[in-house]
Amino acid sequence: MRKAGHGVTTVLNRQAVQEALRRDAFDLVILGATLSRDDRHHLPYMVKKAHEGTKVLVMHAGTHHHEVDAAVDSNLSMFLILERIAALLQPADVH
Repeated sequence: MRKAGHGVTTVLNRQAVQEALRRDAFDLVILGATLSRDDRHHLPYMVKKAHEGTKVLVMHAGTHHHEVDAAVDSNLSMFLILERIAALLQPADVH
């Protein structure tokens, strides 16, 4: 992501995510596959509450959460994951 010119903030736990959301606004938050089930449930709410319009991508297949914009299997190729990220960041058509 950095090589493509995007700003990236990496954090490792729920508390660090909360702190990052207090400091900055994000277009996209990617929640990694190593998160606990509890964090995969609560963090999307926290992201959306902190910054309406932020997209949430969860790296865990089978995630069905109304605050999650997309979920991908972390075993997918990086190319397919990047395609999903690009699709999430496309501006919505306004008519």
